Amino acid sequence: MRILWRAIKWAFITMVALIFFYVLPQHDVVRITGTEVIRQDFSSFNRLFYAQADSGANELPTRDVRFIQTVKQKSFLLGFVPRDSYGVMVYRNEDSGWIWPPYFKFDSSDLQADAAEYISTTAAPQWVLITHYGWRNRFFSIYPNAIAIRPIDGPEHYSIPWFNISFFVLLGIGLLFIRAMWRQFRERALDPTLDAAEDRWDRVEAAANEKKAGWRRWLGTWKSKPPRY
Repeated sequence: MRILWRAIKWAFITMVALIFFYVLPQHDVVRITGTEVIRQDFSSFNRLFYAQADSGANELPTRDVRFIQTVKQKSFLLGFVPRDSYGVMVYRNEDSGWIWPPYFKFDSSDLQADAAEYISTTAAPQWVLITHYGWRNRFFSIYPNAIAIRPIDGPEHYSIPWFNISFFVLLGIGLLFIRAMWRQFRERALDPTLDAAEDRWDRVEAAANEKKAGWRRWLGTWKSKPPRY
């Protein structure tokens, strides 16, 4: 039972960590090489990793999706430690709207125009910092969704994820606050109730044992006694 409980606990922690990893914003240092619009057919699986249709458009099984093609500076630890090597990365550019995750993005057309403006070549590179959420999976055709683009001086630029740091600090404070409230609630409400219930159960058990003992004594009076000589 203890092993099962631990497995459920770690499965829940892993699921929450994956949700945070997918939803929280990440920053990539990239050089934009092109933009395009592709007619996308969604499967029952990868449809979960795409946003809704643009604000004001109808939601259809197949629709046009904007993409931003880049050369990305590779990194370790989710972008905290940059590397000297580069690789290709493709981002989708969709409105997140009012649904999950709550980025309230409605300017995908404007962002596509910004991306086209920053297109550059290896001879004359223009590096930008692109903010996004989501994952890239080539097997399931899943792309991260670009949120914002801003120019930077060069590939050595380092961006501190202040939002993520603040989020986890506030989350830790909130969890400690909830834990303190739960301990107070348990000490003031649950523990006295459980103690009272335990006392009542002890009294009921004692009364039952007493009645059982009296019943045995009464049955003992009906047993045959040895004759007296």
